[in-house]
Amino acid sequence: MMAQAETNVLTAHVPLSLADKVDELAARLERSQGWVIKQALSDWVDQEEARSRLTREAMADVDAGRVHAHQTIEDWADSLDTDSPLPVPMLP
Repeated sequence: MMAQAETNVLTAHVPLSLADKVDELAARLERSQGWVIKQALSDWVDQEEARSRLTREAMADVDAGRVHAHQTIEDWADSLDTDSPLPVPMLP
């Protein structure tokens, strides 16, 4: 017999249209509403943790001077709509 993980009940008010979509998804997947919500919340938390990590890494690059001049990036981006786009700017 597998041990049950400790849990905590969370309560949230959601718009009726979102609750209906969760119910429809749960029915289509033949899963409970709680399972669908747990999956969605878990994925969102993972995404936010990754966003935070990437932001900290980017700020460390800025602090270390690993950046491009604004004009370099702007010139590159403007070239993307041309017949001969510039190569992606690379740091030395």
